[in-house]
Amino acid sequence: MTTKKSKHANKFGKLILSDGTVLDGMGFGYSTTVFGEIVFNTGMVGYTEALTDPSYNGQILTLTYPLVGNYGIPDLDAVDEDGISKFFESDTMQIRGLVVHELSQTASHWNLKMTLDEWMYNEKVPGISGIDTRAITKKLTTSGVMMAALVVSDEEIDVEKVKNELANITTYNSEKFMDIVSTKEEKIYGDENNSVVVIDTGAKNAIVRNIRELGYKAIVVPWNTPFDKIMSYKPKGVVLSSGPGDPQNCPDTVDTAKKLIENNIPTLGICLGAQIIGIAGNTETYKLKYGHRGQNKPCVNLETNQVYVTSQNHGYGIKPESLEKSDFKLWFANADDDTVEGIKHKTKNCIAVQFHPEAAPGPFDCKYVFDELKKLMEK
Repeated sequence: MTTKKSKHANKFGKLILSDGTVLDGMGFGYSTTVFGEIVFNTGMVGYTEALTDPSYNGQILTLTYPLVGNYGIPDLDAVDEDGISKFFESDTMQIRGLVVHELSQTASHWNLKMTLDEWMYNEKVPGISGIDTRAITKKLTTSGVMMAALVVSDEEIDVEKVKNELANITTYNSEKFMDIVSTKEEKIYGDENNSVVVIDTGAKNAIVRNIRELGYKAIVVPWNTPFDKIMSYKPKGVVLSSGPGDPQNCPDTVDTAKKLIENNIPTLGICLGAQIIGIAGNTETYKLKYGHRGQNKPCVNLETNQVYVTSQNHGYGIKPESLEKSDFKLWFANADDDTVEGIKHKTKNCIAVQFHPEAAPGPFDCKYVFDELKKLMEK
């Protein structure tokens, strides 16, 4: 068992919310000031996967589990036989900042390579500990998500100066994330004859790994790749990936999704990809009050009436009332709040889910959604 102590903790730290709330804490990680939409995740484990999930780009993430960092960070360079990272969902930390109740300043694990604060320092991301994360969660569930500033410093912090800066920053809704999170060039995993194209709007490594496990070559392409280019790969199917931000900011991907549906190409949308497919099939999307982020969100498959425990990370959804006049029918519903969690096209080979069937982190209960895509491809 390897044990390591924190190297980049015990700094000045302030969390300032756009409603004027100022919270004091212990800064750790990298000393800097960041601005972003503050959100919360209710998962108990899996911070290595969460912090590298591109869907968190632009956000300051609050982890509600009270102790974070106790098992540290595994080997960043460990990859599977396809060269896909074993423990991380992208090549870099995606969050703008991290808020926790208690940072464990001693990390212990058989697979430990560094502490959480060391990793964050290397990635130039600030964190704050000693925060009442339950109070933040209550505030966000009552008032809705809001913008925030996170300041970590080696000296005293000028709160008024940061408040003025926070008042003038761009809101999360209007930020454009695709050029940050999407691949710039195609990436190919495997050498099978049959391939699945992944349109990368912020794809997690676990999506690619699941396609490989199905027995297909995975071809990851940029978010704005046109339909003709996608078809030049002669894919058996297409996956529109998860990712950050408002689906309305991905018009090129919506156009591609429309053509995939029209041409009856077997297609699966995940999270942001589900919203994009929904828009392509005449549904409407909206911003949720505080989103769904966690690993134990119950969803009902309306075809079987079975409840599944799902992993989720999204702030936008499909308007339930817009399904009636759309090309889709409801497939999954959220057992907590009746939001749309899955849709199926009424006549074409197109399915989409709002949750993460690839998990990472979270339960594998819904991995069978990839098998549903395989059925469509092998029909």
